[in-house]
Amino acid sequence: MTKKQYLCIQRSQPNGDCGKPSPAQMEEMFAKFNAWKQKFADNIVDMGGKLGGGQVVTSESATGGPFIEAKEIIGGYMILQAESIDEAVTVAQQSPGAIMPGSSVEVREIVTP
Repeated sequence: MTKKQYLCIQRSQPNGDCGKPSPAQMEEMFAKFNAWKQKFADNIVDMGGKLGGGQVVTSESATGGPFIEAKEIIGGYMILQAESIDEAVTVAQQSPGAIMPGSSVEVREIVTP
């Protein structure tokens, strides 16, 4: 079976109560992240990265952010490959972007003709 690709969008709540992690917490987070990357290396196509500012574009205008009315912040993205949406969800559920308090990962299939 040919693997499909999935776009994963990491979201978090603005002004969350997470606070700044301590050096020990950062070390633990990096260790979990590296273990996740190693475990799912065959599924990770592009680790993506953090997203900067942007604009919402229509045919008539472009509006720059940040968007105060947003209930969520899009913090980053990655592209996975998997045989099914269920497999992609399993990978995303264990990703650092999903396990942080107040965070989630949206998984969408990239449909190609």
